[in-house]
This record gives sequence, C-alpha cells and structure tokens, in this order.
Amino acid sequence: MTDFSVLDLCPVPEGATPAEALRRSVELARHVEALGFSRFWLAEHHNMVGIASAATALVIGLVAGATSRIRVGAGGIMLTNHAPLVVAEQFGTLESLYPGRIDLGLGRAPGATDRTAQALRRRPEAVNTFPQDVLELQALLAPAQPGQPVQAVPGAGTEVPLWMLGSSLYGAEVAAAFGLPYAFAAQFAPAALMPALALYREKFQPSRQLDRPRVMVGINVVAADSEAQARRLFTSVEQAFLNMKRGRPGRLPPPVDAMDALWTEAEKRDVSATLACSFVGTPATIGPQLERFLAETRADELIVATSLTDHAARLRSYELLAEAAKPLA
Repeated sequence: MTDFSVLDLCPVPEGATPAEALRRSVELARHVEALGFSRFWLAEHHNMVGIASAATALVIGLVAGATSRIRVGAGGIMLTNHAPLVVAEQFGTLESLYPGRIDLGLGRAPGATDRTAQALRRRPEAVNTFPQDVLELQALLAPAQPGQPVQAVPGAGTEVPLWMLGSSLYGAEVAAAFGLPYAFAAQFAPAALMPALALYREKFQPSRQLDRPRVMVGINVVAADSEAQARRLFTSVEQAFLNMKRGRPGRLPPPVDAMDALWTEAEKRDVSATLACSFVGTPATIGPQLERFLAETRADELIVATSLTDHAARLRSYELLAEAAKPLA
C-alpha cells in the first residue's frame, strides 16, 4: 500500500501576493484532505519572492487549524538555521494544539543564499554539528529526565515524529544511522535518488521511533483533463527552474504555449534532467508511470509538488492525481 501526500511550496504567482498564496495553501489543504491524501507538508525557504512559507511553523499551524484529519508538517525545517530548543518549542506547541497530526522533517541545507544565511544569524559551522543537533532535538522532544537542566515547554514528552530529508547521500546516512524515516527530494535532485535509497536501506539501524526503513519520495505532478493542457501548465514549473538556474528566481510565471524560445538547448537538457521525476498528463497516462516508478523505488509514500499559477487548475490536478492513485493505494 502506497500513501500519497502533498508538498506545498506556498507558491506566489506573478501578479499575486504572499497573503493570497497563504490563503490558497489553506484551501488546497482542505481540498486534498477531502480527497484522502495522508500529509500536507510545507518547506522553509528564505528571501525568495516566489515562496510564502518562510515562517514554516506558523503556516503549519494555520493549515492544521483549518483541517481536521490530515497530518501537517515541515518538509522541512532547515535545522542549521535554528537552535534545537526553539524548534522543539515550536513543534511541541503545534503537537500540543493538534495532537497526533504534526510531522517534523529536518534538512541540513540552509534554504537560503550566503547573504540570507548571514541575515538569519546562521553559524557557518552549523552544518558540521547537524547530527548532534538532531540528537539534541530528539532529546528535547522526549520525556523530560529527572534533573534535566533545559526543557522545551511545550515540547518535552510530545515525541513529534522526525523525518530526515535529503537530496544527496548525506541525509540517507544520517537517517539510517538514527533509525528515522527518510524523504528524498527527487522533485529537484533525481540523479541521486536510487543510490540514496539503496544506502539508506542497507545501513538502516532500528530505533525507538522506527523498526524498519520507511521511504518517502518527492515528485512533481501536473495532471489535467488533456495531455496538451497538462504540458502547457507544466511550463510554469519549467520556467521557474530555468530562472533559478540563471540566478534570477522570482514569482511563479504563467504558462506558455512553448518553451523553445525561452531556453537554449543546453538549458533545456539541464532543466529536463532536474525535473526528470515529473509526471505530466492525464490520469490514464500518469497512473502507469507512477506504478512503474513505485516498482523501481519501492517507496512507501509519494509526496507530490504541484506549483501552478492557476489555483483552480492546481486543485483539479490533485483531484486527477487522486483518481490515478486509487489503484496504487
């Protein structure tokens, strides 16, 4: 049985505002909850005009308060930007408000440029202490011990489930060593997917949280009522990645009829390779592709990113994905 979940980047389309993006995220969460999706995750990015989820814990609380069943969490929190105590307090508060529904995915990357990292007062050496920070965070979320000098309040005893995120072999190593579930970001780093999953499964050590490997894979999906419509909608994603590769990230661009005039052949190859784990089309075409992908990766769960400027088309895409996923769930 495969679970299907949603990764919402809280995209801000051209001509829209972050406030509108946040309202659309709430509407999307309610929509996919009704469709039966398992989780709704939001990601930490800073100083990016096209993403409105920088204050990730606040947005998680907004979404959790607007829904009733779906798990809500971070995919993820960049732990190197924060003191483990602060993260434990934030997510302990969320778990106290919405018990049994909060996930905490952790990443090592800063989710920001060097200058933005400086503005966050991030310590450059923080990447080197990431494993120790994960253990400290785990201890702060565990039941408080007698005489423990520092406690997360709320936080201690909530034992919010941790996930390790990754787009390289490093996250797989940490997840395996600590016995944590592993979520791989194939939606933008497909090349390392299979080596990372193999490494994680080979080196996994059972833990109090998890007795066997659990894999979630991030993918892009754009589904529509026709192949042509889906391909056109997907050009927004292609343009967004093209702009990032050119060093000019911005708000999510509207779709275009064709990309040929917008990129060079080299850029096309580069973007296409980055977006190789993307499934674009109708349920009839996407369903078999997802079935093959699941057979290849043996993923326990797929978490799906769908960033579109047309909010109605985005809601419809998840409806059609739910239809395609029925035989696979």
